[in-house]
Amino acid sequence: MESYEPERLSPAQLAAMRRSLTSGRGALTRRSLLRASGMGALALGGIATLGACGIPPAGRAEGAAAADDHSAKEKEVTFSNWTEYMDVSDDEKTRPTLAAFTQRTGIRVKYTEDINDNVEFFGKIKPQLAAGQNTGRDLICVTDWLAARIIRLGWAQKLDPSNLPHAFANVSAQFRTPDWDPGRAYSYPWTGIPTVIAYNAKATGGRKVDSVTQLLDDPKLKGRVSFLSEMRDTIGMTLLDQGKDPGKFTDTDFDGAIGRLQKAVDKKQIRRFTGNDYTADLSKGDIAACVGWAGDIIQLQADNPDIKFAIPAAGYITSSDNLLVPAQARHKTNAEKLIDYYYEPPVAAQLAAYINYVCPVDGVRDELAKIDESMASNTLILPDREMAAKSRSFRSLSTEEETAYEEKFAKLIGA
Repeated sequence: MESYEPERLSPAQLAAMRRSLTSGRGALTRRSLLRASGMGALALGGIATLGACGIPPAGRAEGAAAADDHSAKEKEVTFSNWTEYMDVSDDEKTRPTLAAFTQRTGIRVKYTEDINDNVEFFGKIKPQLAAGQNTGRDLICVTDWLAARIIRLGWAQKLDPSNLPHAFANVSAQFRTPDWDPGRAYSYPWTGIPTVIAYNAKATGGRKVDSVTQLLDDPKLKGRVSFLSEMRDTIGMTLLDQGKDPGKFTDTDFDGAIGRLQKAVDKKQIRRFTGNDYTADLSKGDIAACVGWAGDIIQLQADNPDIKFAIPAAGYITSSDNLLVPAQARHKTNAEKLIDYYYEPPVAAQLAAYINYVCPVDGVRDELAKIDESMASNTLILPDREMAAKSRSFRSLSTEEETAYEEKFAKLIGA
């Protein structure tokens, strides 16, 4: 467990975070394409918080002390999540799965959509965590790199397996052992976020595009290719194409991926590096093929039958959003019961049908088919065995690595 130390982010790291806030994964919504809309100055304030000198450690270096659990007497749980990341009734007055949980357990859920971006949210909760105080939240949902940081700093409570029988049994193999939380001792995935190859079949003349090599070298695609401005996605997909494992790569491997992409930039094969604004160009055909996010592709396909996706034979990158119980949370057992509830296949299916992201729960296919057969057969929501086997995660980075890699990537994309 690493000690908490005040840290400053490098200019390259700050620039990468700003890209994420304005047009990257941090700007995606759940079910729409504007996850962080309206964040504005508040989000940049979160960046400033991370880039500042920090909060004094206040005794946190040894990790989080066990918190008093008031679950037995206080039948409640406070859950912070992303916007549009929970099922809603047709009249938009209730959240059916949460209401059913309360009816079954008697535990009231205070559900708040107060996560617009990882950086901004971490800026809000970091002062309390660093000071050993309750954040006012029993359950949070953050992306893997931030989950890794919170766990390393000792700011997440270790989960009790006896309260998580469904979660332990049903978490999909591809999400079971991330390098930052092997065996899921501190976290469980809420959803997976695949990075795939997308193309407009009309713009490609009906030709399939299914590899990074094709994106980088096919002369028929010259000037009509885009990659993502998120380093882990673009570099991860390129590493895979070069036969390297994004979970184990070296500095030399990273430099090789940068060089491969730089050649494509120099010969003007790559039109630009984008956040989620590639979606409009892809739909119109100005971009013929790209590296993109599965959640976007599902949305685009609903309106444009020419939009296709492909899983490269070399594999693809998957990140995840994850549930954690923060240090000093008052209702840990109640939070664990809520986590476990969402790993029951009928409940997981109801959630997946609404949010349209990769469901991390095994055994959900038949339940989802009862709701929507087309969703049950959509491998961007329920990867089949072959697709899941090709999923890879970008490994955790040290502060020094992240600084160095983001600087090199920023130079590549002209940021």
